[in-house]
Amino acid sequence: MQVSQQNQAAQLLLTAYDGSPIPPLTATFDGMTPEDAYAIQLAQVAHWKERGRVINGYKVGLTSLAVQKQLGVDSPDFGHLFSDMYYLSGEAIPATAFLQARAEPEIAFVLKKDLAGPGVTIADAIGAVDYVVASLEIVDSRIADWKITLADTIADNASSGGVVLGTKPMKLDEVDLRTLGVNLYRNGQLMHTGAGAAVLGSPISSLVWLANKLGSLGTTMEAGSVVLPGAVTPMVPGNPGDTVTAVFNGLGSVTARFAQS
Repeated sequence: MQVSQQNQAAQLLLTAYDGSPIPPLTATFDGMTPEDAYAIQLAQVAHWKERGRVINGYKVGLTSLAVQKQLGVDSPDFGHLFSDMYYLSGEAIPATAFLQARAEPEIAFVLKKDLAGPGVTIADAIGAVDYVVASLEIVDSRIADWKITLADTIADNASSGGVVLGTKPMKLDEVDLRTLGVNLYRNGQLMHTGAGAAVLGSPISSLVWLANKLGSLGTTMEAGSVVLPGAVTPMVPGNPGDTVTAVFNGLGSVTARFAQS
């Protein structure tokens, strides 16, 4: 893609936030690659930063082997989190906040020091983590009917929407990330169960991948950053009136409550 086409694609996505999902970018721009998609994502990030939005974290997607197989990829992707994307557990989330909301449970990291690749190891990542906390990521798509390819979701800020964090932080030596289990409920009904090992074998592996990927682009994750390493279970719809709760073994619970209107 030409730079002008990348900018055009970014503008289409920015316009979609006003309430009208768009067709897949890969159907509009022939030959769009993941590299093009990251350029489109970063063009939007620059637009948002110019208008005062503040980056305070990152999300990793496509960490499930099943989802990777579905999209025909063999690695995760990432998106940016902004300070205005966070909601309190249990607070009413406006129905107009998202286009096609879905929710998924994640074991979120909060960093106590900067983490920069390339060359980040498991030990480096562990040393950079302040604590973990239960979370629900609200994923959303500006692509109509979630008809996405890898390039579409990368361009769309990795389908980022919002974040709900729990209130029980725990140090890494207090939990086993691989075996930490979760039950995911929607409107009181148990929908899915899972454990941290669903995320690349361990969520810390996802953090290592992200640090090295961002490092290759010249970006450092700063102290205080929130990192969502990937979903522990499949996602569930977050329609108006829905309540989604994730109950983590030893890490507490977190709830996303979608207002009726």
